[in-house]
Amino acid sequence: MTGYLRLGVNIDHVATIRNARGGGHPDPVRAARAAAQAGADGITAHLREDRRHISDDDMARLAAQIDLPLNFEMAATDEMLAIALKHKPHAACIVPEKREERTTEGGLDAAGGFDSLKPFVAELGAAGIRVSLFIEPDPVQLDAAKALGAPVIELHTGAYCDAGPATQAAQLQRIKDAAAHAEAIGLECHAGHGLTYDTVGPVAAIATIAELNIGHFLIGEAIFGGLESAIKRMRALMDQARAEAMGERSA
Repeated sequence: MTGYLRLGVNIDHVATIRNARGGGHPDPVRAARAAAQAGADGITAHLREDRRHISDDDMARLAAQIDLPLNFEMAATDEMLAIALKHKPHAACIVPEKREERTTEGGLDAAGGFDSLKPFVAELGAAGIRVSLFIEPDPVQLDAAKALGAPVIELHTGAYCDAGPATQAAQLQRIKDAAAHAEAIGLECHAGHGLTYDTVGPVAAIATIAELNIGHFLIGEAIFGGLESAIKRMRALMDQARAEAMGERSA
């Protein structure tokens, strides 16, 4: 159980906008610096096989120039393992990746892919990189992550964020149950995907979640009010929800 809730800001889609035109503007590294000034606790970047947004040069510059912890989202491939071992980010989050998907569509199958994932988790960990697995809020997947030796899991919150009024409460309960199970088996629990100003509060209130990773929504809101403003508002909503939840528990 944790009091302070960390915010990791994913800057992938700053690169998406840059790549739509070519050239160097807007610069993801500049966005990472702005996020740090606005109260982010870490920076997340996903280097995809097809390089649709973040580039190899972006990763090199982020690793060299950003003081905040860098969370490298990666597929379990030899190419991405070599890049992670070269740059030595603070953390590496292994995610599923399909070339045809618009964004990550679900959690990693840690149970079904146990044997193929094991050497990646072991090599990253041996290099001093903190390994996390991006998985569905399912105890089977959490148990597999624990058995693989990953110290951290990130719960996929997409189903909760996309749910309508009839099913959202049930999806939120899945996240609560998974976060409690993570604590019970000794895993640090993070969460992310699709979180907005409207959906972040109930997840931030879960005291067994230590970190939220949010990207696309914040970059979208930055178009209308600036990145600093978007991050500060998200940070305030997270802090309010966590403070209220901790107050209820201590009352």
